[in-house]
Amino acid sequence: MTGASRQLGSAVAQELGPAAPEGTVARSVLDPRTAVAVLLGASITIMAPGGLWFVPAALTAGVLLALSERAWRRAVALPLAAAAAAAVAFVLPLAAPWPVLGLIGVMGEFTLRIAAVGSIAAHLVQTVSPTRFAAALRSARVPSAFTVSGAVMLRFVPTIITEAQAVRDAMRLRGLGGWGAMLRHPLRAIEYFTVPLMASSLRAAEDLSASALLRGLGSQPNPTAMHPPRFGPADAVAVVVVAVLVATTLLWRSAR
Repeated sequence: MTGASRQLGSAVAQELGPAAPEGTVARSVLDPRTAVAVLLGASITIMAPGGLWFVPAALTAGVLLALSERAWRRAVALPLAAAAAAAVAFVLPLAAPWPVLGLIGVMGEFTLRIAAVGSIAAHLVQTVSPTRFAAALRSARVPSAFTVSGAVMLRFVPTIITEAQAVRDAMRLRGLGGWGAMLRHPLRAIEYFTVPLMASSLRAAEDLSASALLRGLGSQPNPTAMHPPRFGPADAVAVVVVAVLVATTLLWRSAR
C-alpha cells in the first residue's frame, strides 16, 4: 500500500511540476503582470499600421530579456532571424518588379513583425510558470476565463511540442520521416503524424484538466496563492528600458 501511494504521489508531482518557492525565483525575472503588459503593448503597437517603426525597439527588448535569462542561443538567433526577414521584405522585391517577389516581400514583413512580438513572448513562456501566471492575473482582477485559458495554454503548448517531436522520431524509426519520405508518400506521412499527435493531445488535455482542478483553477472563491506576486527591481528596470526604447523610436520617426 505504501509503495502504491509513493508511486501515485510521484506521478502527481511530475504532472503538477516541482514546487517553486519564492526564494527560488531569480530577482532578474519579471513579474508576470509586467511581462504581459509589455507583450500586449508590443503586439498592439507592432501589428497596427505603421508598426514597423517599433520593430527594432521590440527586438532590442527581446534580446535584452534573453540575455537576462542567459538564453544565449535565442539572443543570437533573434537578430539573425530578423535580419533574414528584413532582407526578404525589403531587399528581395528590389531585385525585379515581379508580383511574386512582392508577395514574398509582404510575407517577409509580416514574419518580421511576428519575430519581434515572439521575442518577448518567448521570455514570458520560458520564465513564467502557469501557477505564477494565474496568480498574477488573479491579483490584477482579470476574469477567470482569461486566467484559466492562459495558464492552460502555457502548459499545453510545450507539451504538444514535445509530443510532436516524439511522433516525428517514431516516424523516422519507421522510415517515414524526412523530406524524401514525405515527398514520396505525403498523404501517408500526414496521416501517420496527425493521428498519433491528436491522440496524445487528447491524453495531455485530460491530464492538464485534472492538474488544473487539483490546483483550484476556476474555483469560487479564487484560490489563495502561497507566494503572491510582487513587483521588484527588475520590473522598474524593464519599465525604464521600455520607456527609453519608445522615446528613441518616436524621436527617430519624427526625425525621418
